[in-house]
Amino acid sequence: MQHILPPGWPRPKGYSNGIIAEGKMFFLAGVVGWNAKEEFESDVLSDQFRQALLNIRAILDGGGSGPEHITRMTWYVTDMDSYRDQLAEFGAIYKDIIGKNFPVMACIGVSALVERRAKIEIEVTAMIP
Repeated sequence: MQHILPPGWPRPKGYSNGIIAEGKMFFLAGVVGWNAKEEFESDVLSDQFRQALLNIRAILDGGGSGPEHITRMTWYVTDMDSYRDQLAEFGAIYKDIIGKNFPVMACIGVSALVERRAKIEIEVTAMIP
C-alpha cells in the first residue's frame, strides 16, 4: 500500500488522506460490538469498540487478509461526546488490535443503529494481497 500525503500537508493523526493498493478488494459489512453468538456483553462504547475490532480481525482472517491490509474504515457512533471524551482509550484499543495501520477513515455521529444496543458500527474495505 502507498499512503498519499500531498506536499506541504501535515501528517494526519490516526488515519491517512489517501491510499493506493493492489490486490483483490475485500468488503466487510457493518460490524458491531457483539460476540460470536450475536449477544452484546456490554453497553459501554469502548467495550463495544474493542469487540467490533476483534470481530473485524476474525472476518479478515477468514478471508485471507489481516488488519495491515485495511484500506478504509467508516465508523458510525451513537454518542459522539462519549467518543471524543475517550479518544486516548480508543487509540490504545485500536493500536492493540489493528496495529499501526492507518487507513482512510471517517467517523460519523448517528442517532441510532439497526441493532438497538449497538453503540458503534464499523464498515471496512481491505485488500487480499
